[in-house]
Amino acid sequence: MTPAIPALEHVFTIVAEIAKPMSGGHSAAGERLHIPILAGSVDGPRLKGTIMPGGSDWPLIRPDGTSEIEATYTVIADDGTPILVRNRGLRVSPPEVLARLRAGETVGTDEYYFRSAPRFETPDGPHAWLRDRIFVASLAPDPKAGRIAIDVYVVS
Repeated sequence: MTPAIPALEHVFTIVAEIAKPMSGGHSAAGERLHIPILAGSVDGPRLKGTIMPGGSDWPLIRPDGTSEIEATYTVIADDGTPILVRNRGLRVSPPEVLARLRAGETVGTDEYYFRSAPRFETPDGPHAWLRDRIFVASLAPDPKAGRIAIDVYVVS
């Protein structure tokens, strides 16, 4: 018996408006940042909605420059259903690219690795499929505009 070969299907794109990062200080593990999530939109063939203000990303910038992403926020689907999003991931970039990102410059997505694995908590109903699948995402920050785009794919 041979396991199925996974495939990816784009299900929606999240565009989140974010505030400037605030340093939470340094520790042996690295520098903890706090990035408030202000608002945003979700648009795609499988989900449409808005992002509620009040979410946060708490990335840890490790001593090697790698960012461990940990964001939690709420999407309100177009039908009014609240969906809790927990998105964990990694941004890996050379030191010079990290410096440009932290300076607020726009950096090409081919200059770093930025992926995540979002998880969704939903009530029973039309969006329950979100809690029964594995998802991966590709992220692209736009520091000048104060936002980040997240293309979300379901793994089949």
